[in-house]
Amino acid sequence: MREEKNQTFVGDFILQGLLDPNQFGLLFLSLILIMYTVAIMGNTVLIVLIHFDVQLHTPMYVLLKHLSFTDILNISNIVPMMAFNYISGSKFITFSGCGFQIFFSISFVGTECLILTAMSYDRYVAICHPLRYPILMNQLISVLMAGGCWFGGIINSIIQTTFVMLLPYCGKSIEHFFCEVEAMLRISCIDTSKYEEKLFVSAAFFFLIPFSIILVSYGQILRIVLHMKSIEARKKGFSTCSSHLAVVVIFYGSCIFTYMRPKSYHTPSQDKVIGISYTILAPMLNPVIYSLRNKDVVCALKKVFGKALSHRNENF
Repeated sequence: MREEKNQTFVGDFILQGLLDPNQFGLLFLSLILIMYTVAIMGNTVLIVLIHFDVQLHTPMYVLLKHLSFTDILNISNIVPMMAFNYISGSKFITFSGCGFQIFFSISFVGTECLILTAMSYDRYVAICHPLRYPILMNQLISVLMAGGCWFGGIINSIIQTTFVMLLPYCGKSIEHFFCEVEAMLRISCIDTSKYEEKLFVSAAFFFLIPFSIILVSYGQILRIVLHMKSIEARKKGFSTCSSHLAVVVIFYGSCIFTYMRPKSYHTPSQDKVIGISYTILAPMLNPVIYSLRNKDVVCALKKVFGKALSHRNENF
């Protein structure tokens, strides 16, 4: 079905996808599904550990649990549809389906940005103001911060999704592997410069401002750690924060590069590669980094496996 340029399109969209229909595409799909499995299992294990281990019932791990839940939802919003389209050979997605995918994607990305900022504040208070930590960062405050992160992400998504889905479209071919805002703007019939300005303001609020707060927080942390006399204390301080910084660099770097570049500098191939970073790579790496670099999580994991093995031996 051919659409004229001066005609507003409402119907199914076509996702051009990420994978070519050949053996390399199948190999790449297998790799993505492995990453998806690692992300789902890793984040689920983290959530279960934090929920059942009393020693992990601290503000930092409350926020980490919400981060893991966000990662599960974010990657599940993208990969199953991508895999289904490749296996079935169908590239179609309905107008409403595309709207839901945009809404969930913006919600989860925005929420994760704010949660990472809240986690940096938690580390700043813990290292720079340890005596005041129970007052400045307690269980109730961490729950309220997590709720605020979800609320902010969802409100922003409602506004952004409404604007995008009300735009008139003259084409239906989306040069991406999911319904991403920048890819949608390319097939709109009208000049989207005003909307792009609003999108830039939103991106500044959810990316630049939180990223600046994170940099300031870790700058203060670095100052305190470098003045510690004990080498062991320095190592512990660097170890505590290095995992969080690794996640921040991967996630914020890709998001800022995606949403804060001018439209003229966007290319479909670049957007697809960067899209992998914050929709697939970051959700997979988060639990791996936090699990391998965090002694509390490793100890909790050993404790759970130890109980499971002892229970199994008793049954036999």
